[in-house]
Amino acid sequence: MHFRLAALVVAGAVFAADRISKAIIESRVTTWETIVVIPGLFNIVHTRNPGAAFSLLATADEGWRSVLLIGLSLIAVTLLALLLWRPPQPADAPRWALALMLGGALGNLYDRVVAGEVTDFLEFYLGSYRWPAFNLADSAISLGAAWIVLDLWRSRRARRDP
Repeated sequence: MHFRLAALVVAGAVFAADRISKAIIESRVTTWETIVVIPGLFNIVHTRNPGAAFSLLATADEGWRSVLLIGLSLIAVTLLALLLWRPPQPADAPRWALALMLGGALGNLYDRVVAGEVTDFLEFYLGSYRWPAFNLADSAISLGAAWIVLDLWRSRRARRDP
């Protein structure tokens, strides 16, 4: 049972960090204001993304876009919660990775339900090449997904190499 509580604490911490960071940005940085943190590499920029990752569907009809994105987010949150609820299995993805993804999914879901869009503020770039702005929830989801891919790759390699 402690594994469930630990995963819930991690997911809750990610959700709380995401909410706090977005609240700070929303209260102290005007929309589209840019604060240079590391010249030529990293800015804080307050953006609002009504779409999915990389602003996918941002220009789609608001009605069905919101229903689709909230619905998909609810499915993801439910699936992650179910995976974390069941007792750990030897072949399971790392629980911490799932917990990171759950916290991130909850953070972005909260934004979509309350505001209809997600606050993004981390912007990395090199010269004229810019990565689309993102937030802590996106980072947790990406880190968790990368962890799972790495774990799958390592376990597959271990089975192949005796």
